[in-house]
Amino acid sequence: MSSTQHTPLPYYEDVSPGAGALPPRPWTPSSDAARLSLNGTWSFRLSPTATAQDDSFARPGYDARGWDELPVPAHWVLHGHGAPIYTNVRYPFPVDPPRVPDENPTGDHLRVFDLPGDWPEGGDAVLRFEGVESCARVWLNGEELGTFKGSRLPHEFAVGGLLQPSGNVLAVRVHQWSSGTYLEDQDQWWLPGIFREVTLEHRPEGALDDYFVHASYDHTTGEGTLRIDSDPGGRVTVPELGLDLATGESATVPVEPWTAETPRLYEARLTTVGESVPLRVGFRTVVVEDGLLKVNGRRVLFRGVNRHEFHPENGRAVDLATMRRDLVLMKRHNINAVRTSHYPPHPAFLGLCDELGLWVIDECDLETHGFVDLDWRNNPVDDDRWTPALLDRAERMVERDKNHPSVVMWSLGNECGTGRGLSAMADWIRERDPSRVIHYEGDLSCADTDIYSRMYAPHEEVDQIGRRTEPPWGDPELDAKRRALPFIECEYAHAMGNGPGGLSEYQRLFQEHERCQGGFVWEWIDHGFTRRAPDGRFYHVYGGDFGEELHDGNFVCDGLLFPDRTPSPGLIEYKKVIEPVRIEGDGADGTVRITNGHDFADLSHLVFSWTYEAEGEAIGSGELAVPPLPPGESAVLKLPAPPDAEAGAEAWWTVEARLAAATAWAEAGHPVAWAQLPAATPARTPASGVAPRRDGGRIVLGPGVFDAATGALTSLGGLRLAEPPRLDIWRAPTDNDNGASWQPDERWGLIWRRFGLHRMRHRTDAVETTPDGALTVRTRVAPAAVDIGLETVYRWTADGDGRLSLAVSVTPLGEWTFPLPRLGLRLGVPAALGDAEWFGGGPGEAYPDTRAAARVGRWALSVDELQTPYVRPQENGARIDVRWVRLTAPDGSGVRIEGEAAFWFTARRWTTEQLDAAEHTPDLEPSNETVWVNLDHGQQGIGSQSCGPGVLDEHRLDAAPAEFSFTFSRLR
Repeated sequence: MSSTQHTPLPYYEDVSPGAGALPPRPWTPSSDAARLSLNGTWSFRLSPTATAQDDSFARPGYDARGWDELPVPAHWVLHGHGAPIYTNVRYPFPVDPPRVPDENPTGDHLRVFDLPGDWPEGGDAVLRFEGVESCARVWLNGEELGTFKGSRLPHEFAVGGLLQPSGNVLAVRVHQWSSGTYLEDQDQWWLPGIFREVTLEHRPEGALDDYFVHASYDHTTGEGTLRIDSDPGGRVTVPELGLDLATGESATVPVEPWTAETPRLYEARLTTVGESVPLRVGFRTVVVEDGLLKVNGRRVLFRGVNRHEFHPENGRAVDLATMRRDLVLMKRHNINAVRTSHYPPHPAFLGLCDELGLWVIDECDLETHGFVDLDWRNNPVDDDRWTPALLDRAERMVERDKNHPSVVMWSLGNECGTGRGLSAMADWIRERDPSRVIHYEGDLSCADTDIYSRMYAPHEEVDQIGRRTEPPWGDPELDAKRRALPFIECEYAHAMGNGPGGLSEYQRLFQEHERCQGGFVWEWIDHGFTRRAPDGRFYHVYGGDFGEELHDGNFVCDGLLFPDRTPSPGLIEYKKVIEPVRIEGDGADGTVRITNGHDFADLSHLVFSWTYEAEGEAIGSGELAVPPLPPGESAVLKLPAPPDAEAGAEAWWTVEARLAAATAWAEAGHPVAWAQLPAATPARTPASGVAPRRDGGRIVLGPGVFDAATGALTSLGGLRLAEPPRLDIWRAPTDNDNGASWQPDERWGLIWRRFGLHRMRHRTDAVETTPDGALTVRTRVAPAAVDIGLETVYRWTADGDGRLSLAVSVTPLGEWTFPLPRLGLRLGVPAALGDAEWFGGGPGEAYPDTRAAARVGRWALSVDELQTPYVRPQENGARIDVRWVRLTAPDGSGVRIEGEAAFWFTARRWTTEQLDAAEHTPDLEPSNETVWVNLDHGQQGIGSQSCGPGVLDEHRLDAAPAEFSFTFSRLR
């Protein structure tokens, strides 16, 4: 007989969280105890497997002169050692938990350091790692300290007895893959390394091991109650409140509460016999009451974003200045909440949220999404062997971040399915910190949560949830519990490429239904790494650009910021949609209604102004006296008498709310909210006509010259056209057009391509001159291989003032079972006409369901500035509600185009086909000969179907009879 003997798994494959680390404690940004940063240049060696090298490198005296150098914090794959990998759901190795493949890149890190001359004697010291991906083994001066997993969480080791004045050898072995990787499948780049700070901290006798700030607020009395527990005990002083307390002792005093709108912090100090640390205390109380999430007694509305940590050159090694820049941008764009998807952020980030004012859902470093396609077989969160590792992650998050007033929810993790491990985490968190609520989206029963949370619930379902009439689910008792809970969309409005659409409709539901307490757009920033093209241009790369075996393409680029942190049109739209002040009214009647949509702040921090514009030109402005309305209150005000304007001019009132004084995140005068109210509509006068005449192979009609055989316009007032105006229905599909693979029914981009809309053919059936002075061209426009098409009639007329008008009539032929991408005209003009001025929506791009931020005015940009550089090129740059546009050369010559009715205008130095074919922005080579212009009567909406809901019915461009017209004039 023979028996099989199982070898114990190595530390990087066992299911434990590690060994040797100290219990977690709060992150303390400053202390009077000595600290030594060990960031900087380390020696580095990369091995292809976990066992290719022994541990002799950890011994003092090891000769590492042949090693490379690597900065810490950093990811080694961003410094020439291997390459990043991007997958959304799939693990990039065989799923066999807790085992990982032999191909396991392993980085050995060495740092030799001396203690400062004033390093204190006595006491102890701890070595602290803020974040290492994914598993580390640590030695100091040849002594092994331990191992740990939990990449986005801190780990500390006691090292006081091992330190020497000089020549200390710190050795860290980091494995890219480990059992911990199965818990960290978080839709981002896989980036191994020591990517957060490494610090040596002196721990004097009597130093703080733990402290917990309890600072509640009673909104009925206006008083706050402070108690700070600590180990060991000590004293707490809050000079501004006149408090000097023993730890564990409570005091109740009048205070100003902390909220995201009014982030009031009190400077405090906690002192024990061995250590003194400064604290910033914010008083606030979080409860679920009456089916609502309330802070300080009031319902809150989350205008949030999900935020991964990302830098286009440094990956998740994000510096403090970049963190602050992110939060300042959020505040400037009316964002009031952050979900830390899908792991605790750098601890300094939460301190900035306390200071600047944002609600935070702090999410545990846990996601097992790669098990979903396996029907969740062997999912670690439902396997008791893994529960200690899950609890370790929950404890490290809570103990690190528990003293931040900005954190109002603990989230158990993301996309983990369901299981006993999640319940154990929730039970531990509730016992340790009952002052916050618990969030988890992945269990519709809400068995372990205080919030009903969903991802990408479509508008119709959100409406049902808001009415508490959603379909029943599961166990009746749990179903009843869920219906009584407040609701948030922890992810919605997928901001991938052009979009997201439908934000305004979501926000109306959040405002209409008390239960619907807002949501968090996915996500904050595109995760594109910076590269330089051969011609010197910078661009950004995504999944697949590093030769990954498995990858999910540009799905990693789905943010409201471009990778360089430039706001996208989606962020501009979101700012407008979530304005905390609503401005409505009747411009013709001269009245305006102001509603305070803040949860806590009155309007005393804002000043209001009005501007009166005629044909896009401001002809009057002034201040508007608005009372300091409390939250939820409205006032109806009278606007002044409108200034005199040219008779028949289109006129608008614009009312704006701006910051009255500078804040920590914006200067005085920063715009917070605005609205436009139509005051007068334009009057149009018909022009007298001239008749067409034949001239050999040409037809001349006013300033237009046409090909007599095809009816194509070849020149306008002597300006030769590179491409005549003709019907165009194709757009380079957006990421949302192409949709998500799990939502196949409305992946319109793929359907359009399958039916050949990207290669339409034009047939001229007749070219007629008519007795009423018109040139009529009858055509059929259709794709190959199918029997659907569009009967298109062009009717040209001209007046005696050099104006050439075109009326277009479109009739669908056959059975169109899908919407059109666009409906309008495309033409080509000389490349010299590179400047655009228009009267209409602007200054940025807009589409039917992304138009809230488009302001009617007179705008001017170059053709190059009209482009939106999405990381993966796609349809972009349309300006909405255009009344007229001028395209001009530097000398002022060019063409003017007017529309009846208002139209979408797009101009590019490349064709739609070239835009469609491009994978990265350098693939787009501008033409030196032509600017291609689209004049659209209609555009299909954008939606959010790259991950979320598709285009709402009211924003679909269904094939239907249509008529529209344009007038062309030559500018000299």
